Amino acid sequence: MGSSPASTSLEISPVCSECLVATYAEPEALLAAVRTLRAHGFKIYDVYTPCPVHGLDEAMGLHRSRLPWVTLAAGVLGLISAISFQFYAAVFDWSLNVGGKPDNSTLAFVPITFEITVLAAGLATAAAFLLRSGLFPGAPARLAGPRVTDDEFAVALRWRSSVFETGEARRLLHDSGAIDIRQAVMEL
Repeated sequence: MGSSPASTSLEISPVCSECLVATYAEPEALLAAVRTLRAHGFKIYDVYTPCPVHGLDEAMGLHRSRLPWVTLAAGVLGLISAISFQFYAAVFDWSLNVGGKPDNSTLAFVPITFEITVLAAGLATAAAFLLRSGLFPGAPARLAGPRVTDDEFAVALRWRSSVFETGEARRLLHDSGAIDIRQAVMEL
């Protein structure tokens, strides 16, 4: 009765969690910190960088992405759809005698088939990436700090009081060259 249209049951409520966030000035220091933390048994929640850092995904222990499988499936679907539609249109629906060529002229289907395959694969890849990462229009930014997408690098450790040794984590982060170490409440 007193609810506004914005507060429907379809909204996803963010989960707030306390994190230990350390910022770094150089990507090499960040990479060394991630390796050190993982070697001491800490689980990295996320790493924020303004540019790609080669080797970071291996250092974090991330598995290979399944996004190429989405691309392959959509490309194969686009290929089969394009060939099937062209064959149907040229042979059954609207067969034309063009210069005595056969109705099923496969070479004539190649350009359109290629274009539809690339289009389907590209659109499916972009859609799967945006949906999986939550980067849809109007989504709030979930950043560890105001400058992490500008010129700072940050690593975030989710703090679970039952299994998290804050003193040891702070010491490891400080020893690895962190410029700032703080506890923050982040919407995950």
